Amino acid sequence: MPSTSMNLPVSGHISYGPDGPLLVLSSRLDGHDTFLTGSLDVWGSSVPVRIMSFDDATVLYPEDLAGILEAGMRWHGTLHLPHGLRPRTVPPDLKERAADQERSLEGVDEAELRYALTFLSESTTSAIRQARVEAIVSALPASAGTPE
Repeated sequence: MPSTSMNLPVSGHISYGPDGPLLVLSSRLDGHDTFLTGSLDVWGSSVPVRIMSFDDATVLYPEDLAGILEAGMRWHGTLHLPHGLRPRTVPPDLKERAADQERSLEGVDEAELRYALTFLSESTTSAIRQARVEAIVSALPASAGTPE
């Protein structure tokens, strides 16, 4: 994994869920992997966080902050996102199925491919994985020279 990281200024407010404090970002984090881990420089320290991006919000789940945060409290800091956390290698089952269906993985941009590979990697059974491979392949563009 490369040692480079992306550093983003972020701000938001504190909310509480059943498992503890949530740092809700003021604006949704777009263009980055969801379900990542990173670190947040806030309150004079670096805090490991899990990052969850939903349709309209991004929430950071901090470690070890439960006792010091109050609901509604505003905050700002720097979010560090390490690059290379998600595998970008196309697995053999997806590559073979795409070739069988004359579909092109090369016609997908990096963000879409990353999303598809994440979707596939989170399969919990072989039946779910197979269904996800089919869903991904069905959405791929036709290979060059193949009529749609």
